[in-house]
Amino acid sequence: MASDEMWIWDGGRACLDFTNTLRHRWRTAPEETLRNTDDLALWLQQAGLLTPGPPNSVAAAVLASGRRLREVVDRAVLAAADGRLPASGDITLLNRAAAEVPRPALQIAIADGRLEPIGGTSTAVDASAALALIAQDTVDLLLSAEIRRVRVCGADHCALRFLDRSPAHNRRWCSMSRCGNRTKVRLHQARTKRSEHTPEH
Repeated sequence: MASDEMWIWDGGRACLDFTNTLRHRWRTAPEETLRNTDDLALWLQQAGLLTPGPPNSVAAAVLASGRRLREVVDRAVLAAADGRLPASGDITLLNRAAAEVPRPALQIAIADGRLEPIGGTSTAVDASAALALIAQDTVDLLLSAEIRRVRVCGADHCALRFLDRSPAHNRRWCSMSRCGNRTKVRLHQARTKRSEHTPEH
């Protein structure tokens, strides 16, 4: 069973955090963190999408459909972020998954002098419904202006997906404390090594 420390929550949206459960996508064989039904249940609970409880109620078929949904989400989001239309088959699957659970009525509140939506994502009582919430979050992202702010981490050996909400829209790393600092340290060491081997004139 995967530890909840294995998962990274820097995506900025539930659907992006979900795609990041398949780690090291740049490898020929990426690392699967949803290895079994317990892992899926624990991840959904940690994400706040599934009510806490015993994980053994998740069926193997739900794990398989969850992994399929994860790849559909990833393909659709990256296509739209790049200004392309997602594949029609992926759209069909997303719509079907999102329709599994009726959405709560959208409500509004006044915040900072303007109207804002509230009560979007709820908590599901079973894993299938929680996956529907992920599909709904994906649909929301695909239809929002934020889709153009989806990024892939710039570190050579990461490839995590995240939403760039930085003021200048120039965030390069999934996390500054993880990939950003590591990359800067590695580049500094490489520069230092080059300067040590550069002959003086």
